[in-house]
Amino acid sequence: MELFGTDGVRGLAGGKLNPMNVMRLALAAGIHLKKTSKYNKILVGKDTRKSGYMIENALVSGLTAVGFDVVQIGPMPTPAIAFITENMRCDAGIMITASHNPYYDNGIKFFGATGNKLGEDCEQEIENIYNNMSRIESAFVTKKEIGRSQRIDDVVGRYIVHIKNSFPSKYSLYGKRIVVDCANGASYIVAPTVLRELGADVIELANEPDGYNINTNCGAMHPEILAQKVIETRADIGIALDGDADRIVIVDEKGEVVDGDKLIGALAIHLKNEKKLTNDKVVATVMSNKGLEDYLLSHGVILERSDVGDKHVLEVMKKVGSNFGGEQSGHVIFSDYAKTGDGLVSALQAFAYMIETNKTASEAFDIFELYPQEQANLKISHKIPIDEIEGAKEIFAEIESKEMRYLVRYSGTENLMRILLEGKEQHSLHIMMDKTVSFFKKALA
Repeated sequence: MELFGTDGVRGLAGGKLNPMNVMRLALAAGIHLKKTSKYNKILVGKDTRKSGYMIENALVSGLTAVGFDVVQIGPMPTPAIAFITENMRCDAGIMITASHNPYYDNGIKFFGATGNKLGEDCEQEIENIYNNMSRIESAFVTKKEIGRSQRIDDVVGRYIVHIKNSFPSKYSLYGKRIVVDCANGASYIVAPTVLRELGADVIELANEPDGYNINTNCGAMHPEILAQKVIETRADIGIALDGDADRIVIVDEKGEVVDGDKLIGALAIHLKNEKKLTNDKVVATVMSNKGLEDYLLSHGVILERSDVGDKHVLEVMKKVGSNFGGEQSGHVIFSDYAKTGDGLVSALQAFAYMIETNKTASEAFDIFELYPQEQANLKISHKIPIDEIEGAKEIFAEIESKEMRYLVRYSGTENLMRILLEGKEQHSLHIMMDKTVSFFKKALA
């Protein structure tokens, strides 16, 4: 697909995402969604980027032009859109966000009536309609069929209650000092409110969005700022969210950033010990470290792998009957509480684990060793299918014979080949990476 990427539509606001293109996308989505509509209502939320106003108005125009009513709820985290879409009985939810990207980008994510992200088949059909102007023009409605829009400002309370209900009622955060970095993004109201209502002493960072400062030297992409504040304030823990709050990065009381795979591993075994891990299976992506896989297996838990992207994680979770999974980047999915990655739900589950085990953050999350990894990006002029490259099978067989794991793929957006090797011994890994890079440089010259 040319329009949709790994997580909705994303691009330069005013460029790829200009009002004309956004309205056309809204018209195409509306035509597709009309086929299964029950409530004739679509929810629209956004993060704190200034361009959100422009994109929101274009979306509303397109959706109402094909007969949908639109509910606009303003800045809210992406997982809140997933929850509120189902809670308010909407046919779909749309989130305007470019997640961790700079302020000048924006994006559009689509959720179905049950709060799940639209599948690739739906995205493909929307894209097909987007490219068929005659079909779009024939779908305009007139007179009383034109939709209306309304803005509702008080739905944030629903989401706050929902988040708090994911935290065990027998616990509180009283006595805990928590630094929260909101990335000047969509969680700037919700995150501090939830933590304070649960009793924490909250220190806020990056919670004054101005339309341009989202993700700028803050949030999940810059946890070093959070780490400094944790040390300075002698906090028990720090959490950093990204612009739309579906991702979390944790910093322990020593100012050390917790690796995403270690976070997944610790929470998975805690769920198992609490008898809350269904089928003793966890889902992570092909990027997750084999150290996580071996750690889980030593506790009787099987790791299933998915393609990169939290929607792919969720797809495999459903397929194998798991209620827990995530990406090492910080998207963690507790499907008992959320339909997508939710940074606040993940934070509260991490806090519950620490309270239950009476451990500090450093004790709770530094519980196994990761295997050494090396990564390389090769610039290429053309993308030959990897399985058609002469000698590729032999180099992969050699990697496997050395008990190493590999991931070789082309970038979806650049002329790059991405190579990841992973093994138990750094020196051997380095030698094998040099050999692998040299092979593909010659093969793709």
